[in-house]
Amino acid sequence: MRRTLWIVLALMMLGGCATQENHYDPLEPVNRVTDKVNDSIDRVTLKPVAQGYNYVVPKPARTMVSNFFDNAKELNTVLNDFLQGKGGQGFQDLGRFFINTTLGIGGLVDVASSMGLPRHNEDFGQTLGVWGAGQGAYIVYPLLGPNSVRDTPDLVTSTVTNPLFWIGLTLAPYVAIPLTALNYVDKRARLLEASNMRDELALDPYVFTREAWRQNREYLIYDGHPPANPLQQDDGWSDDDWGDE
Repeated sequence: MRRTLWIVLALMMLGGCATQENHYDPLEPVNRVTDKVNDSIDRVTLKPVAQGYNYVVPKPARTMVSNFFDNAKELNTVLNDFLQGKGGQGFQDLGRFFINTTLGIGGLVDVASSMGLPRHNEDFGQTLGVWGAGQGAYIVYPLLGPNSVRDTPDLVTSTVTNPLFWIGLTLAPYVAIPLTALNYVDKRARLLEASNMRDELALDPYVFTREAWRQNREYLIYDGHPPANPLQQDDGWSDDDWGDE
């Protein structure tokens, strides 16, 4: 629901954002090409697989799969809880991880939420934002999609804090590879509604995706209470950094 609200907000803002000088996107020409390539690959690979996955696999089973991969990301949240000075939340999230890993059968069942321990979403990009770092340039990575200079380091921290990464290093490829593939299919399946809305309603899918991503990041950094007009916040770039465009 929250993701859908940000998508609707981005649509409302789309007209203004398309003509606004966005100094946080100095790589726009390259980003647009990368975005088109990513979209083309997605349309012939992940999207149809995700659609088939949603059609064949019952929703309760899909929920268990999502819970499993969400639980594997909890330690990254715990780390960044503490880095952001949220000690109480950090201990709660650590407890959540152990409860779901044990009582929840490896995280397949979200037992902790029913015990009053809701899931939080913290990552190193948010931590840098809390520390005062500007977003920096918006970047579209091949296959990985939207990101920014500030959020890029989380690609490392989210990997090394994920137990599945270390398990994959010790298990045979015939175990690690299917798990990785299922993880990507699960992620794409969760985004089907959002991507369909973008394709149907967005005048400029690239701008739509960029602004929805930026708004969601602001929402997460400020724990659901972003400034009244976050697009006017300092992104760490100025006209002097890139010259006249």
